[in-house]
Amino acid sequence: MGGEILRPDRAGPEDVVLAWEGQDVLAVRLPQLADSLDRILAALERSHGMPLAALDRKAKQSVVRNLEARGAFSVRHGVETVAGALGVSRFTVYNYLNREKAAKGE
Repeated sequence: MGGEILRPDRAGPEDVVLAWEGQDVLAVRLPQLADSLDRILAALERSHGMPLAALDRKAKQSVVRNLEARGAFSVRHGVETVAGALGVSRFTVYNYLNREKAAKGE
């Protein structure tokens, strides 16, 4: 996910400090969610071996399902970011999401 390990004395208010037997031993700085989405999209491109925009419709729908399971659409501008990576409109991404929910009976 791209986290960074820090000494506990360098931890900021958003960092996670880990303790062992009552002593702070290290801190972890997690990346911003938007940065994580970019990393997830890059990893998906690597796993498919091509730009996401070059995938066929079925593969793009699979990517959207995968991203939804990872919480990608809870990130601000997540739909727009994903639509740009897939080379489709926001409307298309929402259609993929709605089809998935309809298939699950939600």
